[in-house]
Amino acid sequence: MSRHLQDVAATGPGDRNGPGLLRRFLSGRFWAAFLLLVPVWLILSGQFDSFHLSLGVLSCSLVALFSADLLFPEPRLRIRPGRWLRFLAYIPWLIYQIILANIHVLKLCFHPRLDQALEPHLIRFRPELKSDLALVTLANSITLTPGTITVRVTPHEEMIVHAIDAKSGQLEGLRAMEARVDRAFGQEESPIGADQ
Repeated sequence: MSRHLQDVAATGPGDRNGPGLLRRFLSGRFWAAFLLLVPVWLILSGQFDSFHLSLGVLSCSLVALFSADLLFPEPRLRIRPGRWLRFLAYIPWLIYQIILANIHVLKLCFHPRLDQALEPHLIRFRPELKSDLALVTLANSITLTPGTITVRVTPHEEMIVHAIDAKSGQLEGLRAMEARVDRAFGQEESPIGADQ
């Protein structure tokens, strides 16, 4: 069982498989995740009365308590501003790719011979990303891009992607997205499975 699953399963203070709830609550990972979640909750909810704010704090606390190790897999939280800046630079590129893919899918929808334009198929390729977070980011980026959906991700093995047509499923496009994700996360992450 991976360390992440052991940490999530460990709920007692004396559990040998991982930290208890109190230690998780006091960890830097919890507070970092909590401080990331609260502004997102405030923006998405738009409610600033005491009832909704208290629900938001409770919700963010619970989510941070049980999933902080997914956002910050290292036991000791290290601030790496370079990684965050590279990731922030990746977001506009991803939005641009989503816009291009939306236009392509829109053209497909209005194609006079839609049945001939669509060529649904599965693509199998082996990503060479070094971290869980980078792999998940790639899978989510592919799914966010209209015309493609990540069907399966297996660390150290393959990624299976469903594409709606030949243009959407070009391996070169997937590799370009993988290269952008790799550049965003750099080589600072721990290898996949190293914590198992």
